[in-house]
Amino acid sequence: MNAQTERLHLAGAAGIIETAIDRPAADVPARGTAVIAHPHPLFGGTLDNKVVQTLARAFVQCGWTAVRFNFRGVGASAGTYDEGRAEADDLRAVIAQAAPDGPLALAGFSFGSVVMSHVLHGLWRTRPVEKIVFVGTAASRFTVADVPPEAHLRTLVVHGEADDTVPLADAMAWARPQTLPVTVVPAGGHFFHGQLPLLKGLVVRHLLSPAA
Repeated sequence: MNAQTERLHLAGAAGIIETAIDRPAADVPARGTAVIAHPHPLFGGTLDNKVVQTLARAFVQCGWTAVRFNFRGVGASAGTYDEGRAEADDLRAVIAQAAPDGPLALAGFSFGSVVMSHVLHGLWRTRPVEKIVFVGTAASRFTVADVPPEAHLRTLVVHGEADDTVPLADAMAWARPQTLPVTVVPAGGHFFHGQLPLLKGLVVRHLLSPAA
């Protein structure tokens, strides 16, 4: 993301997990660690995806150490694609090593938001997550876990009005039964071309809001 990005390899069930870490400036109060999951591995999704980098920049600006990683089979990460099942193990491994304690935030884009939802669902009872961000949630192609009711006020869901990869109607069909609010970006596509500054602003506003 920038010259200060730290690149390292963590250990996963399938082997190494390629990871990138960005830290807030020394004069910004530290708030914790945010782990961010990237879009679909079979369609070019990597930790360097522009939306993922935008999420990382928003977290860093607000005092969070941002951890991005490549799912198995992507970049230097070992293993092969597993339709989201073993990818959840990758995310858990990154959390265990990069954010073993202290305040935790989770974010995901598209496929990454699906994987994140299942990890969040299993993690919540033992380790509440301070901030949660779903972007372009791939609700039309995968089963997305519900957000724990106690976590709703800590959660931001953003979707593009004109998303032709995951129609807004599918995201709403996931959110509606939970009464989970969705922030809709007018004319926004799946990758928020031309609207990444707006997306970043929405995330920053959410991160700076009082914890629920």
